[in-house]
Amino acid sequence: MSRDRDFTRLGKALSAPARSVFLNLLMDGTRRPAGELARAAGVGPSTASEHLGVLCDAGLLVCEAHGRHRCYSLAAPEVAAALEALGALADAAPAPGYRASRQAEQLAAARFCYDHLAGRLGIVLADAWVRAGWLSGPDEFTLTDAGMDGLHGIGVDVHGAIRARRATTRACLDWTERRPHLAGALGAAVGKRFLDAGWVTRHRSGRGLNVTGAGREFVQGAWGVDLPGSVRPRA
Repeated sequence: MSRDRDFTRLGKALSAPARSVFLNLLMDGTRRPAGELARAAGVGPSTASEHLGVLCDAGLLVCEAHGRHRCYSLAAPEVAAALEALGALADAAPAPGYRASRQAEQLAAARFCYDHLAGRLGIVLADAWVRAGWLSGPDEFTLTDAGMDGLHGIGVDVHGAIRARRATTRACLDWTERRPHLAGALGAAVGKRFLDAGWVTRHRSGRGLNVTGAGREFVQGAWGVDLPGSVRPRA
């Protein structure tokens, strides 16, 4: 039996622009109703339903019914990782106008990739933790003893991440930075801690994140990294 993978079904599932809109919106790990996804893609309810059905049949999305409403989300963290890696190969969608260009910049600066921090924020944090000896690196991440103590010290549920039924650490290729950020159960625990502490907040729409003043102050004090709007590491 051939061990070659058949990518054609996935390729067909990804071949419609509206489906790309759906997947981009859901890559932050949120559940969104069909109506919201339809409006974002500029398609009607019946067309959206057809596209969503294709994505579910391909194993990329799952659907949960809440009364008469249906909400959709990515099927698994592995789907987000695969899409993030494909994003490094895909052409960027055009962003006409000031508002769209600003949203694209915000997305590149800080966002969730399913349940972990991505964009320049995710990259500078991973770099800082490699420099501090908390993670091995730079291309494959392994949590060190110093990292266990350090991340636990800032309130990250390290022990819960280690006990989780998924890889504790994983390097996920960031599609905007073309470098790996921290994923896996530990990456999810870090993302949750940053949200719970108010160091980042979700945008009202889309999957971008705002780094708050408290978040910039915390990261600068802890690892000497400045996080202005561009989220660049300090020289």
